[in-house]
Amino acid sequence: QVQLVESGGGSVQAGGSLRLYCSVSGHNSDQYDIGWFRQAPGREREGVSCFSRRDGNIIYARPVRGRFIMSRNNAGDTIVLNMNDLKPEDTATYFCAALGIRAAYCRPDEVDYYGQGTQVTVSS
Repeated sequence: QVQLVESGGGSVQAGGSLRLYCSVSGHNSDQYDIGWFRQAPGREREGVSCFSRRDGNIIYARPVRGRFIMSRNNAGDTIVLNMNDLKPEDTATYFCAALGIRAAYCRPDEVDYYGQGTQVTVSS
């Protein structure tokens, strides 16, 4: 079982920045890739950014490329999502996620565990 606890988020005006944190713990948590997903009201959950342990690459969804940056500490138990130049369409509940070792596309069907989520609201 992997535990994921998000923090950060909140409300900001368009063009502003926010930072999300994910604390990762649990049995064999280092065997999972970690990513961020989001879900807006009335929309399906979508991948935002995922870190691959196999090759060290980070996948970013097209809508956030150049604006969001994902990083982690050396221990790999804290994942940070820096969100810059936020837009109203970024408004959603953001979830930290643990993906199986075969994950390759940062898709919801590759996720084994989700955190409880944290709200991000961007006003125009």
